[in-house]
Amino acid sequence: MLKTKLLILSSLVYTWGGVAGFSPLHGLQQGLRKLPLKPIVPKIQKHQAKQSSLAKRSRRVLEVATTGIQSDEAVKKPPFPIVLWRFTRPHTLIGSALAIPAIHVLAAPSYDAAFSVSTLISMLYAMAPSLLMNLYITGLNQITDVEIDKINKPNLPIASGDLSERNATIVVLLALFASLWMGVANPLLGSQGLNVALWGSGILGTMYSLEPFRLKRFPALAAFCIVAVRGTIINAGFFAHAQAAAYGNTGATVLNCLLTDSKCLLSSLFFGVFGIVIALMKDVPDVTGDKISNIRTFSVRVGQKRVFHTMRRLLTLLFLTVSAGFFKGAFAAQSMLLGACRLVVGLSSLAAAFSVRDEAATVNPESSSEVYGYYMHLWKLFYLCYLALPFAR
Repeated sequence: MLKTKLLILSSLVYTWGGVAGFSPLHGLQQGLRKLPLKPIVPKIQKHQAKQSSLAKRSRRVLEVATTGIQSDEAVKKPPFPIVLWRFTRPHTLIGSALAIPAIHVLAAPSYDAAFSVSTLISMLYAMAPSLLMNLYITGLNQITDVEIDKINKPNLPIASGDLSERNATIVVLLALFASLWMGVANPLLGSQGLNVALWGSGILGTMYSLEPFRLKRFPALAAFCIVAVRGTIINAGFFAHAQAAAYGNTGATVLNCLLTDSKCLLSSLFFGVFGIVIALMKDVPDVTGDKISNIRTFSVRVGQKRVFHTMRRLLTLLFLTVSAGFFKGAFAAQSMLLGACRLVVGLSSLAAAFSVRDEAATVNPESSSEVYGYYMHLWKLFYLCYLALPFAR
């Protein structure tokens, strides 16, 4: 528009100059000097700068769309330690880290024995390979679920492009080999219970994610894997490890502890039921990606609302049952200390039951973000259960 106006103006000036008898070029120059162009120049420069910025942005979008790769100028990847921490799925890592010391205290013949040097050494020795195995299991699941995660969990390291599949594979393989090696490296601390926990969770975690098994495609088998690991394998395995490595019962095995020690059996049952809730609730917000990938979870089959409310009721009932049992046991305790411990567990369980119910009241089961927030609330209760476990006597 501006160019057109200038051309018309120059033509008029040229004609007028010729009629008046002087140089048209001179007339054009004199006319242009009188034009109010100064206010226009900054606007032109601002417009050009905006166009340049839009052009750069368009080139970046085109680059990502055509190659799938963003330049360093476009995106700054976070440092590797932060990416690795996200890759571990921290909420599961924290659960494993809390379980080991809590189970050691539960397995102790007395509170005095629980706070000893041998107990501390046993805890620390079990902690390292267990966390590495946790990294292997959660990392393998992310490697095999990249396309699903791009829909359900786009912020995960591989799905977001912060971690390549090649580097992720190297990390999980190193974690697996280091974990299994540490389980047998020390003949005194590498107990049968520890190795059952490592090998059992490793095998089920592999079968859960990897072809040709990929048990996560089958709802019942997928739930069984999580329940077995979070229930029996971790709790009974580390209970037997504590008995053998910390408290001198070298003949302690997982089966023997389950059959002869009620603390081991009941804790395994409790966390097994809690494991069912976690296993099924985690699929509720992931229905969209699971449908596209033909992963027939219970949430896909029977609906998000039914699974959500069923798991909420099951967990509430579990906490109420535990609460009633420990309230009853508090009155039958042989000492004030034991009675106080049971009372703490009973009150904590009652508070957890109300928390499960109240937090679910405002959650829309078909809203992925709301359900995921509730799911993470359940993990916090899971942590608190392990914190209360040493008092469960």
